[in-house]
Amino acid sequence: MNNFRFYAPTDIRFGKGQADCLPEELGKYGKRILMVYGGGSVKRSGLYDRLQELLKEFEIFELPGIEPNPKITSVRKGVEICKKEQIDVILAVGGGSCIDASKNIACGAFYEGDPWDLVLDRTKITKALPLAVVLTICATGSEMNNGAVISNEETNEKLEMGADVLYPKISICDPTYLYTLPPAQTAAGTADIMSHVLEQYFQPCDTAWLTDRLSEEVLKTCIRYCPVALEEPENYEARANLMWASTLGLNHILTAGKGGAWSCHPMEHQLSAFYDITHGAGLAILTPAWMRYVLCDRTAGRFALYARQVWDVEAEDDYQAAEEGIRCTESFFRKIGLPSTLSEVGIGREHFREMAEKAVEVSGIATRSYYHLGAEDIVKIFESCLG
Repeated sequence: MNNFRFYAPTDIRFGKGQADCLPEELGKYGKRILMVYGGGSVKRSGLYDRLQELLKEFEIFELPGIEPNPKITSVRKGVEICKKEQIDVILAVGGGSCIDASKNIACGAFYEGDPWDLVLDRTKITKALPLAVVLTICATGSEMNNGAVISNEETNEKLEMGADVLYPKISICDPTYLYTLPPAQTAAGTADIMSHVLEQYFQPCDTAWLTDRLSEEVLKTCIRYCPVALEEPENYEARANLMWASTLGLNHILTAGKGGAWSCHPMEHQLSAFYDITHGAGLAILTPAWMRYVLCDRTAGRFALYARQVWDVEAEDDYQAAEEGIRCTESFFRKIGLPSTLSEVGIGREHFREMAEKAVEVSGIATRSYYHLGAEDIVKIFESCLG
């Protein structure tokens, strides 16, 4: 088990009606709020009006229109508002895209240059505005971590950033806010949660026994409750368990004692940087393909353990169990309505080489991941996903 640091300063308020604490909590930082949100769903659901009523004693400035795979152009707009209006605190209302954009805005407010510089070089992140979150999509876990992923359309880059000053101060996690999520978002969010867990589960260090058992239970929670949420959108038990799975999936508890670099995320980041596809859909396509590609004598035991612990596979032979576990993974993603080939999302082989080389350049996939992958390997994985 590797040495580790676990730091989780975010105040999580989980359950029905928890937004009622926002006036008191935001008031600790000042009266001028930048509310960051995405499309019209926040207004259609009634949440926007509820927050306006709760925060009527505050001066609220707005940055709507944050897109999936949040763009640096939106971040720049937010930074400009923060500086011009002397914002005291940022309130992100939405999912991972809103929260990630808000993190970049929060540190960009104290930076004199382009906020993209802070994505390229995290040592330049020294200070940030306080950030509060009202979570409306469970997927990324950004509500309880210090990371963000930002896209630059001009350069076809989608890169990670992070710093301790970017942890949200407080996150409101009310499962009832998930009731109006479209099925496609529920499914893609679940694939994202599962991928986060799998990235941490399949690592060079496999002696963190307790951490791995926690990971398996989060995966089983997703498998149990996503179909229920799709069938019964207002099932509180299903929404609550998926929401908590999202938070635990990437608040760093599941990497405790393990460490290492990720595999599927660096590859998918290139797909969504070049083609702007839904992140969870891309992961659903890539994950089974990656599993098949790296299955070998060295990895069969680990994949067999995954199959037996998570999918209740009973095969005694490790290779047979591993292959069945991979089939179960792929079948589950199909069952919840996600694509299984790149062709289904309109992606051909045109940029495979460029994307593969970029994935190697910006991540540790070739040097620190569970199974080291070079550009040639990644191209082969992409090709296997064409269908």
